[in-house]
Amino acid sequence: MVHDKSAFHSKKRAPMIRYRSQKQLPLADFEWPFQVALDEQNRWVKLSQCIPWDELAEGYYRSFSADQGRPAKDARLVIGAVIIKHKLCLSDEETVQQIQENPYLQYFVGLPGYQMQVPFVPSLFVEIRKRMGQEVFEVFHGAIVDAVERKRAKSKASRSDDPDDKDPPPSRTEKTDPEKKPTHQGKLILDATVAEQAIRYPTDLNLLNEAREFSEQIIDLLYAQSALTKKPRTYRLLARKAYLSIVKRRRPGGKVLRRGIKQQLQYLRRNLGHIETLLADWPQGKRLPLPNWLLRRYWVIPHLYAQQWEMYCNKSRRCDDRIVSISQPYVRPIVRGKVNKAVEFGSKLSVSLTDAGLARVDHLRWDAFHEGLDLQSQVEAYREHTGYYPESVLGDPIYGTRDNRRHLKKLGIRFAGKPLGRPRQVTEANREELKRLKTQRREEYLQRIPIEGKFGQGKNGYRLNYIRAKRADTSSAWINSIFLVMNLLILLKVFFARWIKAAYQPLARNWTSAWALLRYRFAGLCFRMPGVARDENAVLTWIPSF
Repeated sequence: MVHDKSAFHSKKRAPMIRYRSQKQLPLADFEWPFQVALDEQNRWVKLSQCIPWDELAEGYYRSFSADQGRPAKDARLVIGAVIIKHKLCLSDEETVQQIQENPYLQYFVGLPGYQMQVPFVPSLFVEIRKRMGQEVFEVFHGAIVDAVERKRAKSKASRSDDPDDKDPPPSRTEKTDPEKKPTHQGKLILDATVAEQAIRYPTDLNLLNEAREFSEQIIDLLYAQSALTKKPRTYRLLARKAYLSIVKRRRPGGKVLRRGIKQQLQYLRRNLGHIETLLADWPQGKRLPLPNWLLRRYWVIPHLYAQQWEMYCNKSRRCDDRIVSISQPYVRPIVRGKVNKAVEFGSKLSVSLTDAGLARVDHLRWDAFHEGLDLQSQVEAYREHTGYYPESVLGDPIYGTRDNRRHLKKLGIRFAGKPLGRPRQVTEANREELKRLKTQRREEYLQRIPIEGKFGQGKNGYRLNYIRAKRADTSSAWINSIFLVMNLLILLKVFFARWIKAAYQPLARNWTSAWALLRYRFAGLCFRMPGVARDENAVLTWIPSF
């Protein structure tokens, strides 16, 4: 067989590389698609329909004065911007720019129409975090819990009105006494975690070197405003050289590190003495020529020196209230004993999770604490928000102390955990009972997985393990905002799960329609298969009818 190569090469083939000139069109010729209506199925539109904005605004305005100060920004604008920031894991500047450029985000924050101006300056986020204290987030959490309960009650009422509903009717007591409320309902899951701050991993040598550099800046500013003719000697070049000679080593030994720490302590002690001498001649009542950020660090440096000197003299590696960051002195090392991270640096959270999936930060402290001591207050907080006590409490064995078990027993709440004391002797009479209890404990232990997943969602999805706020109160607001976003996602799920069920409920009642829909879906699948006849009627005839 002879092939005609000329005919083969003469055929026109589609180019594999499609290149378009990089010269951009002018902005006036750019196609603008927003003459049409916005998409109602957009995720931000759906989320805005679920959030109880009025209740959140009421909680946000509690810290404001009604007759003093400048007019505040609208609460929906502020709260919506915080939700956008933490849902998308953006910086303050990027959040403002995203709101400026995206019409859906402008609709979400409550703007009446699309605008080209920025809604507010990014620095306002700092003031917002200062205003959002724990009380504000308590109101937010209560509003979300109420919204979830209302939607559940509405869904339950719609099911009771359904004539095809197979649920058993309410009891006689419920019919005659509708005002009676249950005293115990649901379950409460408890656990604790650490929200790590965005700080450099602290070492004694690095902390002393950083403190020495700050002290040298203070000496320079104070000497420029003093009447001295000769500047105090700081030996900064020698100190820097000694520091670099150690940190450049791959694995410096213990003796080398101890010698380097001693050198930095001596340099820092000399600098602190020079600062005291310069401050002694400063007029009393006159403001120091130091910026606020450097003045705050000067207040921390003497405490850091005292702690490091104590540990050096005692040859110890721990002290009370150890400072691990000069810029954030409230951060403490928290020993957790994790496999990949034995020590974490941040705030420790005591968190409770309801059976609906709503998480609440019950306690936030910067020192290590025993989370089992918070159980009683967490149970009372659950009753305050829901109106009833939980039926059972699920937690680590650390929560199962004798005092906690005694308190829960008094309230009629069951603690889902292994009983204290020596295990019961297995006999023929109690063998099945012990087996049942063991299986029940195993199932309840698996029910604690959601709160671990909630921590994983916060740390992997919303950077709960990298808090970038610079103050203790703003860090607390940052952490609570992340939990607010995760609770809003639960609210979104509850709202639209009910909507999806209502949309497909007619199909569930009419099995003929459901089977017809399934047949057409299968026909469409076969219609797209290669080698199958493109006759839809023939395909439907081949599929068995109901």
